[in-house]
Amino acid sequence: MLIKCVIADDEQYARKLLADYVTRVPGLELAGQCKNAMDVIKTLHNQPVDLLFLDIQMPDMTGVELLKTLSSKPVVIFTTAYKEYAIEGYELDVIDYMLKPISFERFMQGVNKAVDFIRMKKNQKDPHILSIPSEPVSETINLKADYKIYRVKLDDILYIEGLKEYVSVFTIIKRYIVLESLKRLEEILPAGRFMRVHKSYIVNIKKINALYGNTIEMGDKEIPIGKLYAEEVKKKLFSL
Repeated sequence: MLIKCVIADDEQYARKLLADYVTRVPGLELAGQCKNAMDVIKTLHNQPVDLLFLDIQMPDMTGVELLKTLSSKPVVIFTTAYKEYAIEGYELDVIDYMLKPISFERFMQGVNKAVDFIRMKKNQKDPHILSIPSEPVSETINLKADYKIYRVKLDDILYIEGLKEYVSVFTIIKRYIVLESLKRLEEILPAGRFMRVHKSYIVNIKKINALYGNTIEMGDKEIPIGKLYAEEVKKKLFSL
C-alpha cells in the first residue's frame, strides 16, 4: 500500500529535511510540499492525500487554525518547536506530535503510528487489505489513545462506555480513553460478539456474568440496560 504524504512548513530547511526522510521510507510517496495553509488547501483539493506533516506556526493561518477549517482531512502529524499545542492537537485528532529538531528515529515512530492507523481505516473499507498480516483482522481492533495505537484483542474487551466525544474501552488488562464515537464502534465490532445494551454502553457478550432485572453484571461492574434496548438484549441473551 502506497501512502501519499504532503509536507507543510514555511521553513525551507524543515521541508527539505522531512522530504529527505520521506524518500528514505519504502511505501511513502511525497505528493507535495507547501509553504502555507492556502497551499495545503489547494493540494488537498487537487489530489487524495493520506498523511500530512503539518507545522503549527505558519504565516496567515496556523496549522491548528487550518485543521479546524477542514471538513475532511488526512491523517495528521504535527511538526513543531512548541510543546504547548499538544493538548489541542489531541482534540483535533492528530495522530502524533513531533518536536523539532526531528531525528529520523523519531520520524519513524510517528510514521509507524500513522501507517497503522491508515491501514486500519482502509480495512474498514476493503476487507482484502490486512492491517495485521500475522493475525485475523476480526480478532483485534486498533485503539488510538495517548498518542499511540494499541492493538487490542477483541476477547480482552469487557465493555465500552460512551463519554460524549470519547469512549472508555475497559479490557481485562487496562482502560483506554479513545477519541471515537460509540456508534462507530458498534458498527465496527462483530455483532455476534458485542451488543449495544444502553445509549452509553456496548458489552462483550462472552464476558457477561449475570442478568437480573434491567441490569447486566460484569465482574464488579453493574451496567444498566436501556429501555430501547431491553427487548432485543433479553431476546439475544436468552437465545444463546
